[in-house]
Amino acid sequence: MVSGSVQQSPFVSDFLQKCGGYAVVDGGFATELERHGADLNDPLWSAKCLVTSPHLVRRVHLDYIDAGANIILTASYQATIQGFEAKGYSTEEAEGLLRRSVEIACEARDIYYDRCTKDSCDFIDNGSTSRRPLLVAASVGSYGAYLADGSEYSGNYGDAVSLRTLKDFHRRRVQILANSGADLIAFETIPNKLEAKAYAELLEEEEIHIPAWFSFNSKDGINVVSGDSILECASIADSCKQVVAVGINCTAPRFIHGLILSVRKVTNKPVIIYPNSGETYDANRKEWVQSSGVRDEDFVSYIGKWRDAGASLFGGCCRTTPNTIRAISRVLSNKSSQSLN
Repeated sequence: MVSGSVQQSPFVSDFLQKCGGYAVVDGGFATELERHGADLNDPLWSAKCLVTSPHLVRRVHLDYIDAGANIILTASYQATIQGFEAKGYSTEEAEGLLRRSVEIACEARDIYYDRCTKDSCDFIDNGSTSRRPLLVAASVGSYGAYLADGSEYSGNYGDAVSLRTLKDFHRRRVQILANSGADLIAFETIPNKLEAKAYAELLEEEEIHIPAWFSFNSKDGINVVSGDSILECASIADSCKQVVAVGINCTAPRFIHGLILSVRKVTNKPVIIYPNSGETYDANRKEWVQSSGVRDEDFVSYIGKWRDAGASLFGGCCRTTPNTIRAISRVLSNKSSQSLN
């Protein structure tokens, strides 16, 4: 463990304590939208549903809450002002859709809590009735996600994309999401050190008041997908005071254990992990293809090992389902019960 790291945020430590020492993040979003009938063959991907099918977005959020998630991520991963404008929307409409992504997630949380009140489905904690803690995380996808060419899985943006380019691209979007009513911002699938630095500088420059997490993706278990060192990338996150958790997402389960150990070398902040199903994204075919990785129904068996390695927030990414999240919640609940006995 690194010494001299930034102290753990009371926001996260208090939240984790309320959750029983760990927290459950939701799972794959786009595939669930498709399962409910959405057509996502569009550069906007899941963000398209903010326009065409907001009721499906709300439905998927509720499915994950019902499965045991403590944190739900908004449908804004692919939602960018530039992307909406390219589809003919005005800047005002684009900004409104970003805010709407958070509103829908908050609506789902309210529906769940209203249902709990009516159905008395709250759980008993220390002899008193308590509601399961639920946070809304505003998702920010990488610049590569906006390009819709699979480059968030390579991190190769070319020499023309500078630190300033990335900050200018993300600035207004981050400003809007920070003031949208979300509890935190989730910077997801960060593919290279440059973008991590851009996010960290933006958070400082804009004096963003809500917490954030940084999660990187890897295809070798040692570096992020661009080839930059996971140690260097996680160190950037550690040095940013607004970042309250650091981790890995959209990465094959077989690499997660080693990556947790690497992240723990450079930060004392909570580690978040939400791997994909173990398949590989083919950017040319724009689909997930089978690889030698572990399928989503199998990686749940590693949750205990990942927790022992130092992770404290767990969920799933692409191709995982509410069933995956339900299984993760069950494993962690059982482990927590055993530790109390």
